[in-house]
Amino acid sequence: MKKSAIPLYGFVLMLLLSGCAGIGEKSASLTIIYASATVLALLLMVGYCCLIRKKNIWFIVMFSAISVVNIGYFCLAVSSSLSEALLANRIVYLGQVVLPLAMLMIILSVTNLPLPKWLPYSLLGLSAVMLFIAGSPGYLDIYYQEVSFEIVNGVATLVKVYGPLHPLYLFYLVGYFGVMVAVIIRAWIKKTVDSTSHAVIVAIAVFVNIGVWFIEQLVSIDFEMLSISYIISELFLLGVHLIMNENQKLKEIVHQKEALPIPQTAVQTAAEEVPSENATDAAELFLRGFDTLTVKELELFNAYVEGKASKDIMAVMNITENTLKYHSRNLYSKLGVSSRKELAAVYRRLRASGCWVD
Repeated sequence: MKKSAIPLYGFVLMLLLSGCAGIGEKSASLTIIYASATVLALLLMVGYCCLIRKKNIWFIVMFSAISVVNIGYFCLAVSSSLSEALLANRIVYLGQVVLPLAMLMIILSVTNLPLPKWLPYSLLGLSAVMLFIAGSPGYLDIYYQEVSFEIVNGVATLVKVYGPLHPLYLFYLVGYFGVMVAVIIRAWIKKTVDSTSHAVIVAIAVFVNIGVWFIEQLVSIDFEMLSISYIISELFLLGVHLIMNENQKLKEIVHQKEALPIPQTAVQTAAEEVPSENATDAAELFLRGFDTLTVKELELFNAYVEGKASKDIMAVMNITENTLKYHSRNLYSKLGVSSRKELAAVYRRLRASGCWVD
């Protein structure tokens, strides 16, 4: 295990547990921290699987990967030989190469961006290649040219001389982090995330690990802070996921009420309340705007005039709720209306007057 860095919030904990202790006490404190992180990661995984009814497979993958990473760190700390330390190091990398993939898939889900079906399989293949390279020490010298086993302050560590393919892991992490940031920025611009605060929380979850990993390359301390920052990140993402699930339930209730059929008498009453001159202008704008609709907007228009519920529309059009909102805004703007009810009212009035030809 390489020596790594720790940000300020972790430094205080490490100082209290090990900074002023003797070598034996420091060894015991570090081992306890690794063991505690492992137990916490496992409890979070079990809790998610047992308590959350509507599970996301990528959250299960993320919880499992973080548990594997922490198990590896603990096994590495208590290793008694080079072979044991190398095996523990492979366990760590097993979790670490899968974790960025799971986080990316979760961020795509949280930000409501479309996901190509081939993407997860391609990235799993990339993870397998990276695991083969990172797990090669002891068999090949492509990742570490040389590696030896030492006990530092009572904790086992690997002393490494990096090989020619070691920079690939850096590119692997930076690539994933870059894509995650790009996804968050695109979601914020496209407004596919429910709120700015959700986007900020997701960004924090990503940047916590980016910051910890890069600081670890510059400053040394006898502790792998990533074992803690990974747990912090999963709590951030889980919190956003739970909040968005609750918001989704409330929105589905609202949409179901909005999708109820509009009584004809109500439409007639609304039409009577609009002055004839304004109604004529609205009809002309409606007809002109209809000719400019895109294929998606036309499909949405037909669904609205048929009185379909939002969840049925999203299923048929294979879109998310935020994408539905995006198309609806464009549709309303072109037709000069402010809601699906007004759209339906104008449509029926045009049909009744003979101005509408299907």
